[in-house]
Amino acid sequence: MGKLIRLELNNFKSYKGHHVLLFGDSYFTSIIGPNGSGKSNSMDAISFVLGIKSSQLRSTHLRDLVYRGRVLKTSKINDDGSAAAPATNGHANGDEAGSDEESQSQRPARNDPKSAWVMAVYEDDAGDEQKWKRTITNQGASEYRINERLVTAQQYNEALEAENILIKARNFLVFQGDVEQIASQSPKDLTRLIEMVSGSLEYKAEYERLQDEAEQAAENQNYNLHRRRGINSEIKQYQEQKKEAEAFQNKQDERDDAIVQHILWKLYHFQRIMEESSASIEEHQNELKEFRRGVEKFEKELDEARQASSKVSREVSRIERGIKSKEKEVEEKENMLVPINEKVERTANDQEKQRKRLKAVCKERDEYEAKAKDAQKQLTTVQKAQKLFQAQWEETMKKQGKQLSEVDLKEYNTLRSQVIAKTSSNQSKLDNLVRQMKTDEVTVNSLKGKVDGIQATVEKLQAQVKTIEERKENVKNTVQETTQEIERKKKEFNAIQAERISKNQRRIELEEKLQEILKTLAEARDGDRQSRKETQTKETIVKLKRIFPGVKGRVGDLCKPKLTKYEDAVITALGRDFDSVIVDTEKTGTECVQYLKDQRFSPMTFIPLDNIKVTAVDSSFKGFPKARLTIDTIDFDSGVERAMTYACGSSIICDDMATAKQIRYKKGIEVKAVTLDGSVIHKTGLMTGGRGPEKNKRKFGGQDLELLEIQRQKIDEQLRPLLRVDRRSSEEELLQSTLTGLEQRLHYVKSELAAFDKNLASSKKELASEKRQLADMQPKYEEKESGLERIRETVKEFQEAVAKVEDGIFSGFCKRLGYADIRSYEAQQGSLEQEAAEKKNAFALQLGRLEREMRWQQEQYKGLNTRSKLLEGQIQNFEQDKEAYIAEKTELEDGIDVDRAEVTQMEDQLHKQKERLAARNEKVNQARGELQKRSKEIDNRTKAITALETEMQRNSAGRYALLRRCKLEQITIPLTPKSRKLDTLPVDENILQTDPDAMDVDEDEEDEEEAIRESMKDYGIHVDFETLDKDLKTPDDDVEEQLLLKVADLNTELEKLNPNMRAVDRLDGVEARLKSTEKDFEDARRLAKQSRDAFNEVKEKRFELFNKAFTHISEQISHVYKDLTRSAAFPLGGQAYLDTEDGDAPYLSGIKYHAMPPLKRFRDMEHLSGGEKTMAALALLFAVHSYQPSPFFVLDEVDAALDNANVEKIKNYIREHAGPGMQFIVISLKTGLFQGSESLVGVFRDQEANSSKTLTLDLRKYRP
Repeated sequence: MGKLIRLELNNFKSYKGHHVLLFGDSYFTSIIGPNGSGKSNSMDAISFVLGIKSSQLRSTHLRDLVYRGRVLKTSKINDDGSAAAPATNGHANGDEAGSDEESQSQRPARNDPKSAWVMAVYEDDAGDEQKWKRTITNQGASEYRINERLVTAQQYNEALEAENILIKARNFLVFQGDVEQIASQSPKDLTRLIEMVSGSLEYKAEYERLQDEAEQAAENQNYNLHRRRGINSEIKQYQEQKKEAEAFQNKQDERDDAIVQHILWKLYHFQRIMEESSASIEEHQNELKEFRRGVEKFEKELDEARQASSKVSREVSRIERGIKSKEKEVEEKENMLVPINEKVERTANDQEKQRKRLKAVCKERDEYEAKAKDAQKQLTTVQKAQKLFQAQWEETMKKQGKQLSEVDLKEYNTLRSQVIAKTSSNQSKLDNLVRQMKTDEVTVNSLKGKVDGIQATVEKLQAQVKTIEERKENVKNTVQETTQEIERKKKEFNAIQAERISKNQRRIELEEKLQEILKTLAEARDGDRQSRKETQTKETIVKLKRIFPGVKGRVGDLCKPKLTKYEDAVITALGRDFDSVIVDTEKTGTECVQYLKDQRFSPMTFIPLDNIKVTAVDSSFKGFPKARLTIDTIDFDSGVERAMTYACGSSIICDDMATAKQIRYKKGIEVKAVTLDGSVIHKTGLMTGGRGPEKNKRKFGGQDLELLEIQRQKIDEQLRPLLRVDRRSSEEELLQSTLTGLEQRLHYVKSELAAFDKNLASSKKELASEKRQLADMQPKYEEKESGLERIRETVKEFQEAVAKVEDGIFSGFCKRLGYADIRSYEAQQGSLEQEAAEKKNAFALQLGRLEREMRWQQEQYKGLNTRSKLLEGQIQNFEQDKEAYIAEKTELEDGIDVDRAEVTQMEDQLHKQKERLAARNEKVNQARGELQKRSKEIDNRTKAITALETEMQRNSAGRYALLRRCKLEQITIPLTPKSRKLDTLPVDENILQTDPDAMDVDEDEEDEEEAIRESMKDYGIHVDFETLDKDLKTPDDDVEEQLLLKVADLNTELEKLNPNMRAVDRLDGVEARLKSTEKDFEDARRLAKQSRDAFNEVKEKRFELFNKAFTHISEQISHVYKDLTRSAAFPLGGQAYLDTEDGDAPYLSGIKYHAMPPLKRFRDMEHLSGGEKTMAALALLFAVHSYQPSPFFVLDEVDAALDNANVEKIKNYIREHAGPGMQFIVISLKTGLFQGSESLVGVFRDQEANSSKTLTLDLRKYRP
């Protein structure tokens, strides 16, 4: 085998540019280097050039395998030499961006390479070099070349497989971290690995396809085989059925002759009875004619009396309707009058309340008007005083105004300078005092203004509190009046409501009585209907007994309770079987059912004694206390014991419900438990109520029904005026609405009163606050005013001292000019102006206060004046409404008086008509009594005729039913030559059927004769009785029983035979199907053999390939594992072996790998240590590789989990087996491993070039 000489890389992952990994003639080469140098990228390069997909080389796309310089410069270098961006969570090898955004941000720079390639130079056995090259193009695709010749991927893989390099098995590549997974892989995965190595995997698809075809062909063969067997079985069966059908046909002919004989016997006796009954009817009809002539007179008198009574009764009804109509109109008008009275009263009350409120508002308005006028007068007075002061001031200024000359003014200034020089100290003090005095005057004036304002506010609030208290008192009165009005209305409402409830209770009582009467009438009518139905049922059973001797009777009639207390329980226990009819044979029951259908009678249930299935009663049921079987509580004839046992079943009768529950629920016995009162616990656990005692129902006569009808009519008359009592009248609704309005009004007034209380409290609180402020401000004002007076006295003292000095200095000046002193001159010029200013300010303050007070009084006056006008308008509206209500009330009262007068008149007429009606009814009753006496004889004759006609109809119906049966069932009977054919008989004949619920009507003689003729109608069909034996023409009940017994015996024999009459036809078809099935079976068998042979051939090839590889690997793995684990301490090494789960088809099952290290017991692979798993995995890989060894073996850091001892063992094993045909390339960091190799390839990181680089060293030169 050849070997790998070198590996050339160009721009692959961390290798920039062209690099060569030289292996030379060394068979044990180690690739070493520090973490991050790019060792593992060399493993990726070998895998890449051998055709491994990029997804298995720690990258997503082929472009990620191209060298990226810019990324490497800015990325962190991983242990394997790949780059990873420091700010992202990219892959550890650095050849993948980790996300689309990073891929976009880490695109190659403009100068980065766009393509890469890896070339492996391989030397084969002949010594020729082969260059396998795989390139990543600029478009990111792979390109394959062999010896620089472009080839496809398939051709590339075939060239590798020619050198025994199996890419699918990958048994020559061990990636970093895959060692333990190889040892721990599942049995199925290990089987698949051996299949890939052996080549048996290529036959898997064909194997599965041929297996499905073989199974389908075998299934088809079995299907056709079963079909053939089934058809052979059918042929035998139809041959036997053919013989049975022939015997059945002979017996059927004999049975048909017996049926014809029985039908002839019955037709003969039907004809005989009909002729006898017709003669008797004709005799009774002649007698009936005489009786009817005497009754016509009394019938005429009764009709005349009824007509007269009916006429008077209609007049009474008309008058009663008129009275009720008028009373209804009066009631409606009275109901309309109630709300009008209420409206008048309420309007008057509201008008009076508004008048009181108007009076209070007018009084308050007049007070505010007077106050406003008074304020206007005061304002006018102050304005006049102001004008007068202004005129006086101007006049004073004109009179006192003087002018000084320049010499006098100069002298005045000189003297003033002397005064200032002498009084400078006093003057400065005086100036300070004057300034302080002015400041205090401002403060005092301010305090005085505040005191006056607070006093005005207090007066205003006092007036406001007084007004609120007055309005509050008015509202209190309104609340009291409204409350009293509500109480009064409530009393009226409760009285009306109580009256309505009382009438409603009376109506309910009358309705209950009416329901009782109606229930009684219904029970009476239902009793009549039940009696009629019971009578019809009994008559039907009597007819059945006459026609069919095998009819025994109803279950309820044939049994009798042993004790009276069991009656209800027995009826309930029997259920629907109580009315069932017991017959001797099933044939009799079938004929009875057919007879009921022909006669259109009600259906019945029949219990045949011959084949009824009776279940034996469990004897354990007889031991319960207070309980017994239903069959034990009744007496009956022993001949019907089977039917009674069937009807009673497993039901039991218990004394009470507790006993029934004990048996049914606690003991869990599934029986039908019935109590004495008729309550039932069914087998399913469902519980239902009891059955009423029907036997105690009262029988009502005609007079009782008339009395009950009269009572019903009286209650109806009493109920009519009470039918609408439960509804609320208009007066009650009006009171309800009035109460609602009053309550709303009361709520509003109370809320208004609460608002007044709140406003009053707020005003009082504000008034108290203003009073407190006034109390606080008044002392301050008085204190400031007294302080001001003291300052004024001090100022006066200083002014007097200064004045003395001024008087001494200005004495000559004042005498010459004519002034008393110098101050008079100065006052003339300054003080007068100051006094005038103070006067003007006082006038302005007083005018502002009076104007504000006047405006407030006027606003209050306007508001109250508006309220008074609104109240006057409301009072006027109330007056108009009241007048309209009074007019409407007067009109209704007049109408009520007129209607009441008409009702009185109509009641008088009604009394007279009722007297006439009573007289007419008395005549009707007398005529009815006379007519009933004379009608009894007619009824007796009529009943006799009816009985005979019924007998004729029954026999005619029986005759028609037999003829109809012969026609429908195609029974051939002998007919006379003149007779019509049996096919002419109408099948839908219903003229003789009678409706049991139809009304009885009087029939005249012609109708009776027509009915007799219809009863005797033979439809032109005349039966020939010549073939009937003379013994059969004699009436005898035993004859029919013998005939029926013969027919029943023949039917029993026929039923036992039960042949297949179509067996002959089906036999021919089955024989034809057998031929077709034989052909299908042969074709299926031939196809199954072909499919089975083809499948066995592929199975044998697959088994041979797989078994060959498995045998080889199983033998080698023991030796390899011993070599790997052998040491001086353990010279025998460990044990390892492969075990298959299925020896016949091992490729379909899993293969288990077991490894036991030296001196250790057996354990599962997952329980071994990391080093032990690695040794076991390597042993497996070396054993698999030994079957079809590739020329080289590449291991990537398989010694990572091994200690030094195991590393030494791996090194020794590799050195022993390295040589021609087995080249080892190991990537390792363990010194103990790579120091024993023949050559080293060192990988290092060139930071300046930003690339991984390699060095090669041959260690054989340094070994002795």
